[in-house]
Amino acid sequence: MLVDMGDMLRHARANGYAVGAFDPVSPDFLQAIIAGAENQRSPVILGLAESHYADFDPELLMPVVRVAAERASVPVAIHLDHASSLEAAVRGIRQGCNGVMVDASTEPLEENIARTRAVVEMAHACGIPVEGKLGYVAGVEGEEAEHHPGKVIHRSPKEAERYVEETGVDFLAVSIGTVHGRMRGEPRLDFERLGIPLVIPGDTGLSDQQVRSLVTNGVAKINYHTALADGAGSAVRKNAQKAENRSYTDLVRGVQGAIRAEVEHCISRWGGVGRADEVMAACRPWREVEHLIIYNLSGTSPEETTAMMAEGRRILGAIPGVRQVITGTSIREDAPYRHCWLMRFAHPAVIDSFREHPNHQAFADGQFRPRAGDRISIDFRHEPD
Repeated sequence: MLVDMGDMLRHARANGYAVGAFDPVSPDFLQAIIAGAENQRSPVILGLAESHYADFDPELLMPVVRVAAERASVPVAIHLDHASSLEAAVRGIRQGCNGVMVDASTEPLEENIARTRAVVEMAHACGIPVEGKLGYVAGVEGEEAEHHPGKVIHRSPKEAERYVEETGVDFLAVSIGTVHGRMRGEPRLDFERLGIPLVIPGDTGLSDQQVRSLVTNGVAKINYHTALADGAGSAVRKNAQKAENRSYTDLVRGVQGAIRAEVEHCISRWGGVGRADEVMAACRPWREVEHLIIYNLSGTSPEETTAMMAEGRRILGAIPGVRQVITGTSIREDAPYRHCWLMRFAHPAVIDSFREHPNHQAFADGQFRPRAGDRISIDFRHEPD
């Protein structure tokens, strides 16, 4: 069941546990993550990190992720992690994410605030919660470290308060001494820096006591990938040692089991076991909206109609929160209405933001409405199965 990510994390924070955000970099990872969450009856977040796009095509993987989330028996959210720009966040929402994280943490504070605020204004108009990042959490070694090199930049509690107030972010990821990837030695956690943060990048190297302290201090989301990738790699290497295992399917046998076991361990460690039913009761289901217009045209040739539809798909499909634009013409010439637009909006909030968007107004007033005086429109949501 796909649910509102804001509701999910607010419930976690209020009830003293953290939700795991795991990266499904392949169908094996995706199936194992969902299975682990279902076995533990826990909410879960599927994190699509822009830094992993070299490993998969998001246009191909996201439809599979959406299907897995919608048919899961536990609450699921889909989160775009480490978006590098406003344009990347818009694409992530179009592809099906219902939470986004913008990462301008390596920039000076003023620039970070400006970039984050632009994403928040866009995403909130689409009903999408936003995670911001303050401070830079570097990697030491491991798969995630390769994606996040550099030094750790700490920010003061006063800077954190200013960042949250001026950006309007819903969740905050901060540098508190943890790093992406694996850690050497005992990590130093500056709990005073937590303030209002809700997200940390993994718990690799943290003791159980440190994890409990983080959750007690309000951490409601923990990003986790390196150990999953390590477990999958170990399973492949073990299979490769057997001479009879020559095919791809031989080599990846057991990979899902290794990933699932690690997911279940994390959920137990972070307090999410058995929370699914209460989270589903507390969270709004995430249902998209269909915007349908059926219409007749006057004074327009077939060629002009085709050109107008193509232009509309291009212009309207680029508006934030619009996931898909379909145009069509009735197969019956005697139909009472000959043409239609079918648009999929990410959230009911997009109804208003779409209507008020200058690109929509320019196209509607300049090209569509003068020719389509005879029209009917309706916004509707799919009824749950």
